[in-house]
Amino acid sequence: MQDGSAEMDINIIWSSALSLFMGALWLFVREKFEDIKRLERLLNITREEIARDYTTNAEVQRITDHIDQRFNRLEAKIDQLIQAGK
Repeated sequence: MQDGSAEMDINIIWSSALSLFMGALWLFVREKFEDIKRLERLLNITREEIARDYTTNAEVQRITDHIDQRFNRLEAKIDQLIQAGK
């Protein structure tokens, strides 16, 4: 009879150990899923900030064209001064 009781005790211990392990595993996995959700939210916020902070190619082209026009006018004025001085 003691053999059956010992076997039953081992089964209870084994079941308890597995239950504790599964509970700890479930908490770990849940925590990781929450971390992933948090990171996804942060990534979305970062994407919004990047889109807000950077200029588009069209804006860069417009600014570059404006600067080129200003340099062309300066060049023309310098050429006029050189021609007037000769």
